[in-house]
Amino acid sequence: MPIFDYVCGECGTTYDIYHKVREVAEDILCPSCGSTRYKKLISAPAVSIGGKSTSPSSSSCSTDFGGCCGGGSCGI
Repeated sequence: MPIFDYVCGECGTTYDIYHKVREVAEDILCPSCGSTRYKKLISAPAVSIGGKSTSPSSSSCSTDFGGCCGGGSCGI
């Protein structure tokens, strides 16, 4: 299901709309003020690379490159 990001032309609220098949202008209403004036935003696509998702145990973490999470930012 395609997801599009918009910003309201009246109140400036940013919001997402999930379109079932294609973008339909009548479906695009600001959730804050109900306006139909909008600007479509460019957003980064969500991409998932195949494969298993596993969590490394703390005993298997390497200290190379700052720890398990390539810098240790994940808190493991």
